[in-house]
Amino acid sequence: MTDADQRSGYRYFADITSRWMDNDIYGHVNNVVYYSYFDSVANQYLIEKGGLDIHSATVIGFVVASSCEYKSPVAYPDLLEAGFRVNRLGNSSVEYGIGIFNKGAEAASAHGTFTHVFVDRTTDKSVPIPSQIRAALEAVLVN
Repeated sequence: MTDADQRSGYRYFADITSRWMDNDIYGHVNNVVYYSYFDSVANQYLIEKGGLDIHSATVIGFVVASSCEYKSPVAYPDLLEAGFRVNRLGNSSVEYGIGIFNKGAEAASAHGTFTHVFVDRTTDKSVPIPSQIRAALEAVLVN
């Protein structure tokens, strides 16, 4: 197991409410839904801790890469948590590490990465990560 597989490998947690529509015909959360969970926890963190104004900020994050490893199934109505951390922090980009856990579980049911490049909202050109957001990201950076 790696630290991405374990609750102790994450610095921030957010509750996730699984929904009936998340399940697929096999009776568990469909693989594509995990990416929605990843997106939600990353943006929740940026809004809550980094002060990101999703409606009017001049700098926003674009997803440029993502990956997920599935370890064990989860299904509605499971209570879930997303563990969040920063794996790599660059000048204009950040790679997040995210784990999906059944509420209180030590081992992740899935974990992956999600990469944002910060861009000027008007020009779509990459720009340095704003200082308030950078400080929030540094707070959850793992070595």
